Amino acid sequence: MSEKEVLLTPAGLQKLEEELEQLKTVKRREVAERIKVAISYGDISENSEYEDAKNEQAFVEGRIITLEKMLRNARIIHEDDVDTGVVSIGSTVKLRDIEFKEDVEFHIVGSAESDPADNKISNESPVGKALLGKSVGSMVEVSVPAGMIQYEVLEIRK
Repeated sequence: MSEKEVLLTPAGLQKLEEELEQLKTVKRREVAERIKVAISYGDISENSEYEDAKNEQAFVEGRIITLEKMLRNARIIHEDDVDTGVVSIGSTVKLRDIEFKEDVEFHIVGSAESDPADNKISNESPVGKALLGKSVGSMVEVSVPAGMIQYEVLEIRK
């Protein structure tokens, strides 16, 4: 079975590489020190500090494996690859919410770097999926948990 391609912008790639480096160098050492200290308390069978540290170690190692896999399967979407004629990964899209008459702006990114709080939405999210391939002036209807949202595409930028 082939592994899923991970679409990243250069900024997203850098963020994942920095997280991986932090986990491998700093976090691993911190967790190993916590385990060492917990073992020094004696009987580890009823030692909650040891248990917590081992659980954190498992999480850190799991995240390292996940990040390495993502980076191995990464395809970088450079700004030059972004077509401003239609919405694609890497596009920044200005939309008008038809119901509320408000403008919103989203940056379409791969799922690995989506951050809705920063208006970075995944190409796999309902809104992202509905916007892909649309051009300026297009009307888009998106089914979301709160109901149906209608947008008009106002602008597409790199």
